[in-house]
Amino acid sequence: MVEHGPIFGAMLEEFEQAARILNLDPGIWKILTHPKRQITVSCPIQMDNGQIEVFTGYRVQYNITLGPAKGGIRYHPDVSLDEVTALAAWMTWKCAVAHIPFGGGKGGIICDPTKMSRRELEALTRRYVAEIIDAIGPEKDVPAPDVNTNDQVMAWVMDTYSMHVGHTETAVVTGKPIEMGGSLGRREATGRGVMIVTREAAKHLGFEIKGASVAIQGFGNVGSVSAELLAGIGARVVAVTDWKGGIYNAAGLDIPKLIAHTAEQKTVAGFPGAEPLSNDDLWGLDVDVLIPAALENQITEENAPKIRAKVLVEGANGPTTPDAHELLYQRGVFVVPDILANSGGVTTSYFEWVQDRYGYFWDLSEVNERLEKKMCQAFDSVLQTALKYKVDLRTAAYIVAISRVGTVTQLRGMYA
Repeated sequence: MVEHGPIFGAMLEEFEQAARILNLDPGIWKILTHPKRQITVSCPIQMDNGQIEVFTGYRVQYNITLGPAKGGIRYHPDVSLDEVTALAAWMTWKCAVAHIPFGGGKGGIICDPTKMSRRELEALTRRYVAEIIDAIGPEKDVPAPDVNTNDQVMAWVMDTYSMHVGHTETAVVTGKPIEMGGSLGRREATGRGVMIVTREAAKHLGFEIKGASVAIQGFGNVGSVSAELLAGIGARVVAVTDWKGGIYNAAGLDIPKLIAHTAEQKTVAGFPGAEPLSNDDLWGLDVDVLIPAALENQITEENAPKIRAKVLVEGANGPTTPDAHELLYQRGVFVVPDILANSGGVTTSYFEWVQDRYGYFWDLSEVNERLEKKMCQAFDSVLQTALKYKVDLRTAAYIVAISRVGTVTQLRGMYA
């Protein structure tokens, strides 16, 4: 029996529920619950003080049945092989739900980037890429930004890879600067996807998104873009919280002004014309839509009973614990799961990869039109599956994903 850590164990719980409903073949079940490849590397670099430090890095390719592995690289002191493996598995299901030709991957380095200089971060990135160079590539594994990494880090990844292969290879990584083959619309893509599925959920439930009240936890990239785009189609964003506090205005917040305020103050707290609001109070607001767009495990057994929203759209990864999700489902809250709700980011990463390989770039309207189409198709596929099997949307999303990966696994057969 293979031993798993708690994060991978949580993924397995979600997987098993859907696999049982599908009556998944036992052999396929075994294949889909084991990572294809787990790479651990040592990355020695010389620090600014002249000392040598050795950092541990990981790259996991969980499943590449549908195409190259796809997933971010995170820099954090708490990175572990268990975490990276679970995240790579979730990327496998997210890509399958989005119906894009990628498998699931993830990478990480155990480090504290807040205590490192730009030169040290560049050196670490380049050494890490050099150590995993044989495992990545446009047709093997395509990294992207994640926690504490950004477009500059991706530029270093692309350059290091390109130096090794002897030619410029933009398609090795996504989330790059626009000037280096990045895609227009990529930064806003996750928030745009959240807006699209929120609109589609409202349509399914029979209420107008125009004038609907929305509360959002987290006002980073995903939360702020979701708020701006939802306000743009007539929704009333009444509450926002972040790491430092929160604000509430029943008539609706002026989102462009709030974005400007947050850019200056680094928090939504203190925004003029709004009442203060705590994170705890956010959950109990009588709103139509609640969007957790901050960290994982924010909605628990303790606060789930307070939630009064009709729709909960998971902008963040894993914001709702399994026990809390069960409570919400029993109470009739329509939960749009993370592997569907926030898949706009990886979908537009796929568009970036396609444009890089094609050598021709789309304008913003074409990127957004294509994202709209893919998100609507993904939402409809998951919704119809939920109705067919009489299950919640999270289980339905896993059924869609496992069915797609499992079918191709069977069609490809066993190589021996």
